[in-house]
Amino acid sequence: MWGEITEPRAKIQPTPSDKCVQDDQRTVSEILAILPRASHIDHSEPLQDTQVSQDVPAEVRALLEAVVVSGSQVKSQQIGDAELTTEERRKELLHQYRSKPLVFLERYHRWLTPEHLLAFSHVSADPRAQHYSEVIQRQTAGNTHKTQVRNQRYAALRALQKEGLYFSEEQMRTREPLLYEQYIGQYLTDEEVIERSQEAMLGGAQLEPAISGGGATGGFTNLLLNSYQESLIQCRLQEEQDKEEGAQEEEDDEEDEEDRVQEETWEPTTEEKALLREEFISQMHQRFLDGKDTDFNYSEVDENPDYDNLDIVERDAEEKYFDEDDEEEDEEIMTE
Repeated sequence: MWGEITEPRAKIQPTPSDKCVQDDQRTVSEILAILPRASHIDHSEPLQDTQVSQDVPAEVRALLEAVVVSGSQVKSQQIGDAELTTEERRKELLHQYRSKPLVFLERYHRWLTPEHLLAFSHVSADPRAQHYSEVIQRQTAGNTHKTQVRNQRYAALRALQKEGLYFSEEQMRTREPLLYEQYIGQYLTDEEVIERSQEAMLGGAQLEPAISGGGATGGFTNLLLNSYQESLIQCRLQEEQDKEEGAQEEEDDEEDEEDRVQEETWEPTTEEKALLREEFISQMHQRFLDGKDTDFNYSEVDENPDYDNLDIVERDAEEKYFDEDDEEEDEEIMTE
């Protein structure tokens, strides 16, 4: 039997030579060296690295990689167990796919695309496979639409940035007064507050250029509009601050009083103020992309094919910007 060593049948000789003894010992040693390797072969284990890359069809390798990069948990582990390596995850997924393809499809379908369905052609007649194939088709179409909408909104954001009004500091402050106060407003000096008010008045004059044909009456009207707008901002800011303070009452009980006082008395440097301003603008841009500007009509962007091409949108915005500059120069020449 394999693994048993049968002593060679002794030849009838008066005395064996030393060479024969050495040959017999070397043969036994070689056999013993082979036995441990052969006895540990386990055909139930997943394939080795070379087998995963060479013997597995391309569509199955793509399927495995899609789940591997998703970060989805592929195997139950106990607390303290070492995290699976990428290759171990790949082997485990291959084992699951080969042993129970329908369970694999049900468990990981959210990470798959229609291109991966080719790997399930051998079970495509099963109703469960057909169901999850339809789910994958729908989720892919939904993701494609989301990507398209986000690209259109990004194009609109770039156009609005060039136009300069919607994402002006005063307009963003009007839309999100509490967020503005947290990042910028509370750190402004008295001189900066006055400067902001003056800029807001100038912005109001640009918004209403035709009121009373300009002049003193128009300026007074703009002043009233600016005062009314400021009162609305302050009222909304107070409401949002009251809501936030109410939500933080329970947290304040657990928060160290000394740390809270230090946060309230912290004064940022000029560089830190600049970083806070950039963060505020970034968050306002993100809110726009996420569709959270409640007063903005997103249908004009999401359903507008003109925003499908970002280059065209940017060029149109630039042309509009320079056309407005030319009109202003012509008006200045005519008034001189």
